[in-house]
Amino acid sequence: MNTHDTHPNSSPTLRPDPAEAPAAAEPAFAAFVAIDWADKQHAVVLRVAGQNQNERRLLPQTPEALSEWIAQLRERFGGRPVAVILEQKRGALLYALQPHEHLVLYPVNPQMSASFRQAFYCSGAKDDPTDAELQLDILLHHRDRLQAWHPEEPITRQLTLLVEGRRRFVADQVRLGNRQTQALKTYFPQALELVGKDVTSPMACAFLQKWPTLEAVQKVKPATLRNFYYAHHCRSENLIQERLQLVAKAQPLTTDKAIIAAQSLLVQCNARELAGLNPLVALYEKQIAQLFAQHADFAIWDSFPGVGEALGPRLAAAWGTQRERFAQALDMSCYSGIAPVKEQSGKGLWIHMRWACPKFLRQTFHEMAKCSLNKSQWARCYYHKQARLGKGHHTIIRALAFKWQRIMWRCWFDHVPYDNDKYLQSLQRTGSHLHAALQLTPT
Repeated sequence: MNTHDTHPNSSPTLRPDPAEAPAAAEPAFAAFVAIDWADKQHAVVLRVAGQNQNERRLLPQTPEALSEWIAQLRERFGGRPVAVILEQKRGALLYALQPHEHLVLYPVNPQMSASFRQAFYCSGAKDDPTDAELQLDILLHHRDRLQAWHPEEPITRQLTLLVEGRRRFVADQVRLGNRQTQALKTYFPQALELVGKDVTSPMACAFLQKWPTLEAVQKVKPATLRNFYYAHHCRSENLIQERLQLVAKAQPLTTDKAIIAAQSLLVQCNARELAGLNPLVALYEKQIAQLFAQHADFAIWDSFPGVGEALGPRLAAAWGTQRERFAQALDMSCYSGIAPVKEQSGKGLWIHMRWACPKFLRQTFHEMAKCSLNKSQWARCYYHKQARLGKGHHTIIRALAFKWQRIMWRCWFDHVPYDNDKYLQSLQRTGSHLHAALQLTPT
């Protein structure tokens, strides 16, 4: 695996003064603006091209004030391009500035400004105007290390927000499910068998709202329980009989009324929250599926093994449709945090997992690689081969994700779906050790 942290835009050479000598690939900017975002007002610093003095002002965080200020910039500079740096890659300010073609936006990570501030103000002093000044300095003198923001087409942008929104609700489900399981174990562990393994399911939520204690469920007639299971699509006679027998023979874990009263209330509240989350996740999934079917690269991402209904849209959102954004597969590997980082000083060498990256993006590729093990023979073979070498599970999954990213990039860049036979032929053609191992692996 290539461990170098490279990027086509990460040239070490800095221009002496970009304000006076703009790069050939960018427009001749009429002015340079830095905005330090805040909830109530923004600190704005502006420098006109060719001048050395900065203009400072505070801008209220209202749509009217922003619109008036943007109109003033257009009128003042005759609609010529204005470079704007801001510490938002998504949010209200970026959404407000995005539609205006004369503004060229450079969103940066807040850590960049924080690092500059720490370097120049060791005391830790901080205020918004000073941060805006530092951002302007970055824009003027280090613009060759920045990328101008070009918004994706609407379907990809909407799909990105939807898959991230769905993931937040799923995370809430997991959190509440863990809390529910832990609560049941303290006073009513039999419920974990009576409702099945998934305590977040609609049946489990309905059951625990009706009968949050063993005493409550033991007062119910077997016919009522049977009807309940049938109504929630549990119709295996053997399973129903096992559960009815469990109810009849069950003994309480504790008879402490204080514990039972408090924990049963918690279980009921958790069940109600989970019951409300389930339709929300379903609503997100429905809209995601409809939008993904309309995506320009649907055929590409739907062709990869193991992606399913959840990961296909997430891959489409991760790669987008702008082929120039990732000139090579390694660009995505570094950006997503799948490629490791190499630190070397003197004779010391340390290779470790990348820490600074979009965590949801890295999780997407990690989950895709894991799911591919069930559908791809060569992926399973690769996993077992690495395991025999003593590699840990997550290390192998990241390495497998790195391989998948190279394949994805080629398919994405060439606008073609994944073809497993074609990939196996390429392994054979190059004399890959993986191909030789596949020949020894039973189908």
